[in-house]
Amino acid sequence: MSDATEANGTAGAPEAAGSRAADGGAGGRHVRVVLVDDHRMFRTGVQAEIGQTAQTGVEVVGEAADVDQAVTVITATRPEVVLLDVHLPGGGGVEVLRRCAALMADTERPVRFLALSVSDAAEDVIGVIRGGARGYVTKTITGTDLVDSIFRVQEGDAVFSPRLAGFVLDAFASTDAPPVDEDLDRLTQREREVLRLIARGYAYKEIAKQLFISVKTVESHVSAVLRKLQLSNRHELTRWATARRLV
Repeated sequence: MSDATEANGTAGAPEAAGSRAADGGAGGRHVRVVLVDDHRMFRTGVQAEIGQTAQTGVEVVGEAADVDQAVTVITATRPEVVLLDVHLPGGGGVEVLRRCAALMADTERPVRFLALSVSDAAEDVIGVIRGGARGYVTKTITGTDLVDSIFRVQEGDAVFSPRLAGFVLDAFASTDAPPVDEDLDRLTQREREVLRLIARGYAYKEIAKQLFISVKTVESHVSAVLRKLQLSNRHELTRWATARRLV
C-alpha cells in the first residue's frame, strides 16, 4: 500500500471519529493528529507509541510522506495538531506550513503544528517557527512527553525540547539577518544532518539507525560532504563543523 493510500485511508468524518474517542483514557482529553514524516518506519513507531487512543487520548487520523500528501491529508481531515518533520520531499516542513497558512489562521478550528525532527540545528528550528509552528521537539523525546507536548500545542502553548527555545529567543530578539554561509549552503538538508552526527562522533551504523537510512547511504552522504567542502577525512569534517558551531 502506498503512503498516499495509507494517508487517505485514515481520513474520514472528523466529528464522528472524535465522538468515538472522546471518552478515552487520558483524563477525558482527546486530540486528532496527523503524522507527516517521509520515513514509514518512523511513522509506524510513533503511531504505536502514541496512537492507542483509549490510553493516550491521541487519535491519529492521517499520515503523509511528502509535502503534497501532507497538504491534502491535513486539508481533508482538519486535525487539531500536525506532527511535522522538517525535511520532506517537495519543499520541507516550511512549505507545508506556507500552504496551510489559512488553516492555521482559522479562529474557530485552527490547525496547529508541532515540529518533530532528528535535527536540532538552529536554522531548522527558527525556520519552522517563523513559518507558524507552535513548537519543536526532537525525535529523542519519549512517548509520554510527546503526548504531553501534543496536548499543550492543542491548547495553544509553545513547546520546545531543552535548549531549542534559546535559538528562538535569540532569533526573535535580534533584528539582524543571520550571515550566509556559502559552504554550508552547498549541502543538502540530509547531508547537513549526516555532517552534524559525524561531528558528534557517531559511527556510520549509528547514523543509519538515527536517520532511518542504510549504512551505504550514509557513506554516500559523507563522500558528498567531503567533496563539496574540499575536506579529506572525518576529522577535518569535525573541525569544520565545530568551527561553525554546528555540533
